[in-house]
Amino acid sequence: MAEGKDPLRYFRIEARELVDQISAGVLDLEHGAVPGTVARLLRAAHTLKGAARVVRQREIADRAHAFEEVLVPHRGGDGVPLAAEEMRELLRLNDEITARVAALVEKPAPPADSGRAEPPPPAAEVEMHPRAAAADLDELLDAIGEANARMAPLRTGCLTVERLHRSAENLADQLRSGRGATPAATRAAAERVAGELGSAGRRLTDAVDQIERELDEVRAKAEGLRLVPVGPVFTALRRAVRDAADTEGKRVRFESRGAGTRMGAQLLGPVSGAFLHVVRNAVVHGIEPEPARLAAGKPAEGTVTVEVERRGRFAAFRCLDDGRGFDLDALRATARERGLLPSGAGQPDDDRLLGLVLRGGISTAPVVTEVSGRGIGMDAVREIAAQLHGDVRIRSTPGAGACVELVIPLTLLSMTGLNVEAGGTMATLPLDAVRSCVRLCAADASTAALTGRIVYDGHATPFLPLTEALYAGAAVTDSPGVGVAVVVHGAGGLFAIGVDRLAGTSALVARPLPDLAPASPVIGSVSVDADGNPRLVLDPQGLADEVVRGHLAGARSQAAPVSPPLPILVVDDSITTQMLERGILESAGYEVDLAANGEEALEKARARRYGLFLTDIDMPGIDGFTFVERTRADPDLAGVPAILVSSRAAAADRDRGRAVGAGAYVVKGEFDQEQLLAHVRRLVVRS
Repeated sequence: MAEGKDPLRYFRIEARELVDQISAGVLDLEHGAVPGTVARLLRAAHTLKGAARVVRQREIADRAHAFEEVLVPHRGGDGVPLAAEEMRELLRLNDEITARVAALVEKPAPPADSGRAEPPPPAAEVEMHPRAAAADLDELLDAIGEANARMAPLRTGCLTVERLHRSAENLADQLRSGRGATPAATRAAAERVAGELGSAGRRLTDAVDQIERELDEVRAKAEGLRLVPVGPVFTALRRAVRDAADTEGKRVRFESRGAGTRMGAQLLGPVSGAFLHVVRNAVVHGIEPEPARLAAGKPAEGTVTVEVERRGRFAAFRCLDDGRGFDLDALRATARERGLLPSGAGQPDDDRLLGLVLRGGISTAPVVTEVSGRGIGMDAVREIAAQLHGDVRIRSTPGAGACVELVIPLTLLSMTGLNVEAGGTMATLPLDAVRSCVRLCAADASTAALTGRIVYDGHATPFLPLTEALYAGAAVTDSPGVGVAVVVHGAGGLFAIGVDRLAGTSALVARPLPDLAPASPVIGSVSVDADGNPRLVLDPQGLADEVVRGHLAGARSQAAPVSPPLPILVVDDSITTQMLERGILESAGYEVDLAANGEEALEKARARRYGLFLTDIDMPGIDGFTFVERTRADPDLAGVPAILVSSRAAAADRDRGRAVGAGAYVVKGEFDQEQLLAHVRRLVVRS
């Protein structure tokens, strides 16, 4: 629509933002004005009044002016609360302003072949239409500016290539005509042109790669503008709690968490409508009157909390209150009265009883009021859950409160992801679930795959190569092998997945998988990269479940059974050396026992089965040479290999080590952790 034909185009956007600020501010004021609340409300109302007058919206301007008049006596900040009549007037004016702003529906231009305009969309739909916040637009414009700045090397490169093209043509002319420079000079010129072309090509390739990354960010940010924050829904719910508390004569505080969570606007309308019933029920049925709360040792003021959090490709909306909880006895009696529980049946458990609440028609309210008594509120929640392919659950603790949770799948999800490659497949992990990345050498990766764990932050952490989770144990021929362990946080704690390499981070908008698309449970959704190719988005909880189940590890052991290594006995009179060697071995997944001398080592070796002896040479009593010699002579210990670790570096000592039967000799002054572990992996006996 042309700007001149729609004078309210920008006013609609600004007015809605101001109305949100005013609605939230009024509710803040009612619960005890925080410093600056009155001043902020006056600024918002004054801005709205001026803008409304410019576009000749007198009804909105007049109500904004009346709103100012109520607040002006309190702008001095003396802390005197507004009277009840003043608060009611502010709420009334706020409602009228909100309704009139919502009614400013943009009328679409009539089609070219029709003289009639289409009817406007319902006001509720317009109110929930996604609106780009200024910060989002600023980020998008910054990203576009960055991408544009990257064009300069391309332009310079194009000029360089054009110049080199002319030089090559001149050189070709000289070669064809046989005149001009000597053969040596011609070769030099050709080499110079080839070198400059190679350099220009590399610069152009780098510039194109960078621009592709920048444009990928731009695309993701632009897609993210289709998502809206949950925050505005909280304002409506907060007002519903306030109105229900006022009707019931109760003091109730509203709290919220997760206002910045973003999702498709088409989800927020139904969820908001459903939770209006939930928060009203929490106030009416859950929060006790003030005398009852004080008698129960609770604060006089009740609390209703609404939380939103993202769980992989799902969003969870929760309403919690600190009231009395559901009256299970009253629910049981009402259910029997309605025939929902046969008279001859046994007592239903609490979960089944609470589940009946969602069927509708059950209410424990003694009378029907404006906000309760008909038993349809929770039925509406159930219908919304079914409509959005979600699930609703109720939990109640007598005397402590209740929780109603609605979990719905997200059709669009904005996130920052860590891009990884495994077995030739690029995938993305939600960055907020990643705790660390640990680089693995080939030997460490092999040990982690065999033992199913790595040592992270001093603890054994479950480990699974991503290729096995994606391909269910199928052979992957084009993988260079695990090079990085990505430590991820799941519902059950930390775990690690092995990937070939990391490929940076990117902003993205994830979409659900097509209904008929077969997928591993570790795949939560899909995004589209800069080339339009789909990219898998991994589900952290699905990965955690795969690691915990361990059925892939079982499949590995059946295909190539590998027994775990037996414990290793470290023999050294130096505590420092003991601790160093034990730390290295335990980090690689081995179990370690310690002995301070040869006598103690022989005693322990005869009491327990070991897979390797790692011993010093110079010790009081039995030295390392003698210890190895005696174990070789003992039929029960002769099969346990030994490694000598000593500060002696002479060839004679090395020869003596081999002579007594040591499988390897490591010099402390040339100590190399990887070399030591290579000897251990080669020699250790498995059970």
